[in-house]
Amino acid sequence: MKQLFFSLFFLSAALSLSANQPQSHAQSQRILILDFQSQYSQLIARRVRELGAYCELHPCSMSADAIRVFAPQGIILSGGPDSTLSVTQDVYNMGCPVLGICYGMQLMAKDLGGAVQAKDAEFGHTQLHIKPSQLFASIETEQLPVWMSHNDQVTQLPDGFEAIAHTDTCPHAAMANSERTLYGLQFHPEVTNTQHGMQMLKNFVIGICNIEPLWQTADIIEESITSIREQIGTDHVLLAVSGGVDSSVVAALLHRAIGDQLHCVFVDNGLLRFDEHKAIDALKNKLGIDVRCVDASEQFLTALQRVTEPEQKRKIIGHQFIAVFEKEAQKIPNVKWLGQGTIYPDIIESAVGGATIKSHHNVGGLPEKMQLKLIEPIKSLFKDEVRKVGVALGLSHEIVYRHPFPGPGLAIRVLGEITPDALHALRQADAIFLEELRTHDLYDSVAQAFAVFLPVKSVGVKGDIRHYGNVIALRAVNTTDFMTANWADLSHEFLTRVANRIINEVSCISRVTYDISSKPPATIEWE
Repeated sequence: MKQLFFSLFFLSAALSLSANQPQSHAQSQRILILDFQSQYSQLIARRVRELGAYCELHPCSMSADAIRVFAPQGIILSGGPDSTLSVTQDVYNMGCPVLGICYGMQLMAKDLGGAVQAKDAEFGHTQLHIKPSQLFASIETEQLPVWMSHNDQVTQLPDGFEAIAHTDTCPHAAMANSERTLYGLQFHPEVTNTQHGMQMLKNFVIGICNIEPLWQTADIIEESITSIREQIGTDHVLLAVSGGVDSSVVAALLHRAIGDQLHCVFVDNGLLRFDEHKAIDALKNKLGIDVRCVDASEQFLTALQRVTEPEQKRKIIGHQFIAVFEKEAQKIPNVKWLGQGTIYPDIIESAVGGATIKSHHNVGGLPEKMQLKLIEPIKSLFKDEVRKVGVALGLSHEIVYRHPFPGPGLAIRVLGEITPDALHALRQADAIFLEELRTHDLYDSVAQAFAVFLPVKSVGVKGDIRHYGNVIALRAVNTTDFMTANWADLSHEFLTRVANRIINEVSCISRVTYDISSKPPATIEWE
């Protein structure tokens, strides 16, 4: 897996460290990202952290005085869907370089006297032609594919700017005022679809802003633990563990930060994979922590009877989890916090500041009133970053690189109504798929793989007689951050073996399909 530096945005309301706290040298050299509600804003921050540079993400409404107190060495204006959002005009006169991305470039052009119009929208891959510029240093080709996503474009540059890139339909695809160190990119350099996008960001952050790449893993873990201790004090925390990487990393962080103040609970909600308890045993043995096991399967499955709508499933599961945890908390003195393994893709898809894609049970599924306060130490991390932090905390490879499993469990992999028969068939099919991946040394080469039980039936033949059975879909994807994903190109021979085993060994299944949808437009999970 690609080696990355790690990013971690801490547990304050602004996802940042207080300006009054002591700062390391790495933190004193920092990039400010002003967020215009783009779904890519956190991805920009992550890319900057990958470069070893400390950065913080703040709303675009941040005042000029607050920006001066922050004292950035560079500022990035994110993209965004709302053309009415603006930024203080002082941002261009702070004495540090500024890079506008997508809407950020359009806003910069308009603020400084240029013009922006709705013209020749571009979405997806576009061929970019570049001119020599410090922003494109070390990029040897003059033509490269980039990722566009815009309806408007800059039609007139502000005084002092020059066009440093164009496409066939966009004459000002990038602009620069080298004297004032102001730059704009109409495309998105932060996404993997843009060739040499990381080099462009590196040229801005390291080259133009003169940031030293000093932000290291030890700083991330140390600052996270300090933040946890300050937030929790002498209180106790109840943590929901599932055996997955997210909750395991949170358990390791909290255990290191507060020790015996941490109390872990594993809830069997009746929606788990085959042999899920083995992962909990491995976590207990590795961390040396006690985990209380609660069988609440009847409670969850009763609440989900005849429910078919995925958003309703997620919200019901979220409420049931909280009911279980609050009941367990009453058995432990001084428990005031509920720990969760929420990560940033959960928040994005649950519509915190954007359009709802799906409510995750630990975000959109939580009740408005809870007796416990939430602590979510990794809520601003992407999956690959969570794994790197887990390795640094000493978790085993088997725990850290286990495929993700959604909080709602098999409830969102049984499409339609959840029944005992459907859950039983899905567990069998899923176990066969994962077993074959491990047998053929493919498990670690895909990021996530699972089976889905479809609410349809198909005619087949078993034992020379007609068989009207259910359908299983197999899903396997490759991704680094789980914000975008490509379907895994598994061999026909392998898929044939898996399909044959499922049809032969799972009595109710008559057909197996393979999902070749990428994200976007699809999501990784089906519901």
